[in-house]
Amino acid sequence: MKNYIFSLLFIGFLFNSIDVTAQKNSAVSEKKSLEKPYNPNDNAQQKIDALLKQAKKEKKNVILQAGGNWCGWCLLFNDFIKTNVKVKKELQSNFLYYHLNFSKENKNEAVFKKYAPNGDKLGYPFFIVLNSSGKVLKVQESGNLEEGKGYNETKVINFLKSVKP
Repeated sequence: MKNYIFSLLFIGFLFNSIDVTAQKNSAVSEKKSLEKPYNPNDNAQQKIDALLKQAKKEKKNVILQAGGNWCGWCLLFNDFIKTNVKVKKELQSNFLYYHLNFSKENKNEAVFKKYAPNGDKLGYPFFIVLNSSGKVLKVQESGNLEEGKGYNETKVINFLKSVKP
């Protein structure tokens, strides 16, 4: 009887371990399959300056998505804005977009100090919205835009509408 109970406990432990490992592998492979939009080699200020010139011509605002390719939520948001039709349309109509890298390779300290001096108190990603003159309109954390293991369309659309030109 003891051997039978021990065998059942061992089998239960084994299946639980397999399930946990499968969940971890799934999350890792999902992150690996998402586009990596952050470029630590960019001259971020130069890219932002070019976007601001373009924003003036097109009468748009600029959104900087602060984060890095190491950040699962950052990659999920990038995927969300490219695959959600309503969000994509709102972005294309009113904004220019840039992925502002923060990583061990390039922390872009001067850029973060200029546009989001308190950004280090936020989680990643967070968003810096600039008007076409380069004035910071809003720094927005992303946590309240989340829903489950992704992002909420209505919350993201409302955020975008609150900062459109």
